[in-house]
Amino acid sequence: MAGGLMKGHLRGAACTLGLLVGIVAITSQTAQAIPAFARKYGLPCSACHEAWPKLNNFGITFRDNGYQLENERDAPIYQHPAYFPISFRITPQWHRETNNRVAVDIVPGQASSGLTERAITTSGFDLSGLDLWTAGTLYNNISFQVLPSSDENASFHFESAWIRFDNIAHSRWVNVKFGKHELDTPISEKRFLTLTQSGGFYQLYHYLPASDLNGFALGDNQLGVELMGHSQNSYTRYAVSVLSSNDGQPGLPSNQTYDVYGDFSQAFVVPKFGVQRVGAYGYSGRSPTYFLTSGGVPIPGTGQGNKPFYRTGVYGIWYVGKVDFSTLYMRGQDNAYLGTGTAAGLAGLPDGAQSPTWNGGFVEAHYTWSPQLVFVGRYEAVRMSRQALPVGSQLSDGTTVTDSLGNTTAWVGGLRWYPIMSSRAGVALHLEYAHVLTKGTSPVTGSDVRSSSVMGGFDFDF
Repeated sequence: MAGGLMKGHLRGAACTLGLLVGIVAITSQTAQAIPAFARKYGLPCSACHEAWPKLNNFGITFRDNGYQLENERDAPIYQHPAYFPISFRITPQWHRETNNRVAVDIVPGQASSGLTERAITTSGFDLSGLDLWTAGTLYNNISFQVLPSSDENASFHFESAWIRFDNIAHSRWVNVKFGKHELDTPISEKRFLTLTQSGGFYQLYHYLPASDLNGFALGDNQLGVELMGHSQNSYTRYAVSVLSSNDGQPGLPSNQTYDVYGDFSQAFVVPKFGVQRVGAYGYSGRSPTYFLTSGGVPIPGTGQGNKPFYRTGVYGIWYVGKVDFSTLYMRGQDNAYLGTGTAAGLAGLPDGAQSPTWNGGFVEAHYTWSPQLVFVGRYEAVRMSRQALPVGSQLSDGTTVTDSLGNTTAWVGGLRWYPIMSSRAGVALHLEYAHVLTKGTSPVTGSDVRSSSVMGGFDFDF
């Protein structure tokens, strides 16, 4: 009986999958653009996007020009009064989350005997957060972006909010952006095509060694000023930012210091293959190791014992027919005080402490079957080359330091199908699986931790 039911379920699943594949294969509607700019310029989606929200080189140039085509329709005063550049984006979904080692202290039916570990799997229907996105021009050569973003419980924050003065002194090489913005990261985390809890970000952009207290992440939007320039076709690009050292958090800076970020890239055409791009980037910052307190509560803006860190690397974006590859290498290092969680000036470093150093990279591939259907896969690895404490010593939580402690490997695969994309709205069916392995970081036994996400949902905007 059980075997018959299982075969019936499998036949049903196969029929459903076959129907989905058939619908994808026979649909021929032309995809259109993200609504906010499609309504303004009347361009098809394929003009700026390989697959929404991933930009092609024309889309990069349009963004670099301050969301301008440099024609009479750029300034909002020449638009119909009813036009307003705004988009809502949310993703109703079903997803399943699994973690093989979660610390628990109460197990039903058993006497409590301290912390233990259990594998936890949860699944159900859910909502993503909401993006309320608006961007465009205030006047010729004055552009802006405001993005209030909420979690699934409607708790809002400003993901980005900036104004930019474009083509200063009639030069494409001088554009100044002021406010909270995404760093000119070589491969954008805000426009990529994976969304799950385990795969919806680049592990490398947010990586920190075990016991490290640095709060910085390269993938987070930052507060500051950016000087950016580009050639007419954006084949040559540069950006330099000066930023508050608070990882983009509003309010007073945590430690009264400033960070610097820079990126340079060059694109070139390979006959029969298309536009390829290579570049290099670097971030140099300082982070506090402790705060002055009042009643035991840290006082904003009083970060002390600032210590340096850096992230640097190279990247390439390669096209071969309908397949493109995004490749990136990063080297990161935090000062020994940050790496060991030690308050500089209040306590000495533990014996044998040194600056933790790591190397990492990823390869992300996209197969764009058509503007309506794209497959995505990513392999990502982060490897510690030097731990903050000697191998064999113990962290404050009891974890034993090994050569591989914190090493991370991640795999992501999925597809996006766009049955609808017009100048008013867009819908993408999103299917994804992601798996992450982290060495030696389980909270009780120090074993390897595996987490995975499975998701199916509809990513739509209006």
